[in-house]
Amino acid sequence: MIVVDSIASLRALIGDWKRSGQTVGFVPTMGNLHDGHLKLVKRAKSHNDKVIVSIFVNPMQFGANEDLDAYPRTIEEDKAKLIANGADAVFLPSVSDMYPAGLDVQTYVEVPGISDVLCGASRPGHFRGVATVVSKLFNMVQPDDAFFGEKDYQQLQVIRTMVRDLSMAVTVHGVPTEREASGLAMSSRNGYLSAQEKAAASLIYKAMQQMQADIEQGNTDFVAIEKNAIAELEQHGFKNDYIRIVNAQTFMPASPDDSHIVIVVALFMGKTRLIDNLQIKR
Repeated sequence: MIVVDSIASLRALIGDWKRSGQTVGFVPTMGNLHDGHLKLVKRAKSHNDKVIVSIFVNPMQFGANEDLDAYPRTIEEDKAKLIANGADAVFLPSVSDMYPAGLDVQTYVEVPGISDVLCGASRPGHFRGVATVVSKLFNMVQPDDAFFGEKDYQQLQVIRTMVRDLSMAVTVHGVPTEREASGLAMSSRNGYLSAQEKAAASLIYKAMQQMQADIEQGNTDFVAIEKNAIAELEQHGFKNDYIRIVNAQTFMPASPDDSHIVIVVALFMGKTRLIDNLQIKR
């Protein structure tokens, strides 16, 4: 596996690949890789001739009181996992590579509407940071295909909208969420949980499955379904951020006529914010 730590060497490598007629798959990450990330690498390997993974903890998408400094950084372990899973290269940009003039005067990309609700409302500026860094990475890597986990479903839709609106020549692929045996969605932030908290966190998936069952049995009182799930999870120690049933494209509250809806969840277990979702196609 080739380790790339500058934009110039990245562009030289990608140029060599493309001149030889090879397609490039790209997996952007913030590192601390788990099986969910590696699933993206494997999907890219099955789809493209070459696969490059970026590891960059993006300060622009963290709020003032969020966990930027504490976010786990495990570069050597990540490299070993990428080698074992067949990645052809890893790109390790620095903050100065990504934001040479500093964050305060950085040109940014903002996707209106979908960035303003749910996680966008709870974490102001978060999706501006996501859209900006992904746009920059797409410009640097020039991939044919890019692969993102569906666990961050709102993020995935923000990126798809950005690619469409800015006419970017990349195909964005969503890959189903990888879960632990308990049903808990894999996340780098799961490492913040104690054993007791992690056991309780598995109830999120069970609550979403119950919501799905209610909907599929014909219950269209989505607000009541949401309130029941919130009440149930708060009894088990969760602090609610949101539990919503939304249209999969607009992220507006779902209507009974919508054919593709998503249950989206953000909850705190202790100090750890956990997100998940469950898609329902009718």
